[in-house]
This record gives sequence, C-alpha cells and structure tokens, in this order.
Amino acid sequence: MYKWRHLIENYFQKLKEFKRIAMRCDKTDTSYSAMINLSAGIINSR
Repeated sequence: MYKWRHLIENYFQKLKEFKRIAMRCDKTDTSYSAMINLSAGIINSR
C-alpha cells in the first residue's frame, strides 16, 4: 500500500512543477482542470 501512495505523491509533486497549477493562475474551474489534464499528458509522455 505504501508503494502506491508513494507513486501518487510523486505524481502530485511533478504536477506542482508546473507554475500555473501550483499558483492556481486560472480563474475558472474548467480552465484549471484543463491545465491539469494537459500537464498530466505531458508528464505521461515523458
């Protein structure tokens, strides 16, 4: 169980490397979730 938790925590740390997500610069929830999806796609493609 710790292994899965560790993987998830590492993934959130990678998401926070994107400045727009960490600082929540997007004004609407829709654009914020779109930025999370875009960032997740970039992380997964690496």
